[in-house]
This record gives sequence, structure tokens and C-alpha cells, in this order.
Amino acid sequence: MNRTGAIRTAGAIILTANLLLAVAKGAVWFQTGSLAVGSEAINSLADSIYSLVVLAGLYLTTQPPDFDHPHGHERIEPFVSLFVALGVFAAGGLVLFRAGTSILSGNVASTTSLLAVGVLVGTGVVKYGLFRYCLRVGEDVNSPALVAAGLDNRNDILTAGAALVGVLGARIGLPILDPIAAGVVSFGILYTGWEIVRDNVDYLVGRAPPEDLRASIVQRALSHPDVEGVHDVVAHYVGPEIDVSMHIEVQGDRTLIEAHDIETEVMHSIQDIPRVDDAFIHVDPKELGEWKPDAEADRLAETSSREESERPEELSE
Repeated sequence: MNRTGAIRTAGAIILTANLLLAVAKGAVWFQTGSLAVGSEAINSLADSIYSLVVLAGLYLTTQPPDFDHPHGHERIEPFVSLFVALGVFAAGGLVLFRAGTSILSGNVASTTSLLAVGVLVGTGVVKYGLFRYCLRVGEDVNSPALVAAGLDNRNDILTAGAALVGVLGARIGLPILDPIAAGVVSFGILYTGWEIVRDNVDYLVGRAPPEDLRASIVQRALSHPDVEGVHDVVAHYVGPEIDVSMHIEVQGDRTLIEAHDIETEVMHSIQDIPRVDDAFIHVDPKELGEWKPDAEADRLAETSSREESERPEELSE
């Protein structure tokens, strides 16, 4: 899958869908005056505004490397994701505020219109489709911004569901269900905003990747027949991608060309891991006394070996 094309296409689809939903909900709100549908119309309008900003941000992240950004622009993506989180927090806060003021004032505007039911059900269907689409593409091309957008669309399913509860509640004579359901859902929205912030801050502060990925990095280095061991293995996020540095231990009787070939082969093997951007390999000949124990590297190597030995058993079950 072409990363640039996939990200730009997803951004355009999200923006178009939010604009169409904002227009549809606004028309129903104008006809019915429902608080539930009105809140949803405002939510979709806000989604459309920040989708435009996200689309611009995704366009920047897919620009090719240049002199000022030799590694490309993918590291902008966590900032785009944090902007999505701000939109999520704003939506959650707005829903909570409107629900609280409605309950306290007793002024609950509701409708029993089947048109309102239809637009809310349609919203849920569209948002579920966007949620699955953004999550799949975001994971396939390693785009935290698209994953964040997917989670935001999941929130919109919840808000549409809460609005639907309000409309159906009015049909059975319990309009107060509208703001109560919205208030409950607002906390779920705020929690999703926290999830997006938590995940993307890791990209910005250079956190280490998951242990299974670090174990795979060590295993790839040790799988080279001329590598006797590794130490000082460092893997960390730089934006959504991973940079790796390590020392590999080789016998000192290798020629300079042989040592260079070993280093290059190990580097390419590690860079073949989809999420790895750069790998920096330092060669330590045994005779210089630079081989040293590294408990963490040994533990990761054992983890990788154990996973490899268990895999055939899993396949046979």
C-alpha cells in the first residue's frame, strides 16, 4: 500500500463525510429543534473544521525528504494526532456542558420525529465505517494520526447513540434520557482524548518500542553467522518510526571490507522491519576488549528464541 496516497485519500474521505453529516443533521435540527440532533450537528461541524486541519497536516507529513528534513516529514504526525485529541476534548466538554445545563435547567428540547431517528442511525453507520477504515489504514501504513481519527469516529458512534436514546426516550415519554445519556457518553469521549494523548506523547519523547519488537531487532542482528553477540542496544521512537543503534561483536581477524559487509547486512536486516527507519551499527572486534556483557540484550535474545520455539507448537494446535 502506498503510504502517501493512502493517508491523503483517508483525510479527504473523513473531511467529505463530516461535511455531509453536518449538513444533514443541521437540516433535521432546523426542522425538529431537538437538543440531541442539534448537539450532533454542532459535533459534525466541529469535526469538519478540524478534519480540514488534519487533512492539511497529513499533507505535510507525506511530503518527500528535503534539505531541511532529510528523514522526511512523518514526525509531524504526532502533532496532528494531538490536534485531533484537542478536538476530542472539546467535543466531550461541549457534550458534558450541554447535558449538565439541560438537566439543571429542566429545559429539555426533544423530538419524536422519525426523521431524527433516521439521521442518527445513518450517522452511526457512517461513523462505524469511518472508524474501521481509519483504523485499518492507520495500522497498515503506521499512521498515528489516522488511528487517532479512527478513535474519534468511534466517539461519534457513541454520541449518535446517546442522541438516539434521547429521541427514543421522548417517544416513550422520558425526554430526560436525552441529556442523561449524553452526559454518560461525554466521559467516554474524554477518555478517548486521553488515550490519543498518551499514545502520541510516547512518539514525541522517544519512548522505547514494545518488547517483542526490540527482541526481533536483537534476533535479526544475532542471526548473522559472523555476529558473536550484541550490546548497547538502543531503540526508540522518533515520531511514529523507530531508530536503532547497537554494537555488534565480531572476530577481529576480519578485513575492513568483510567488517563493512557484516555491518551493512545487519543494518539492512533490521531496517527491513516495517516500523524501523534507521539502524546505526558499530562493529566491535574481540581483540580490542570491547565485548561486554549486556543483561538486557541477553534477555531480549532469550525472549526471541523462546517465541521462535513456541511458534511451531501454536501452529500445530
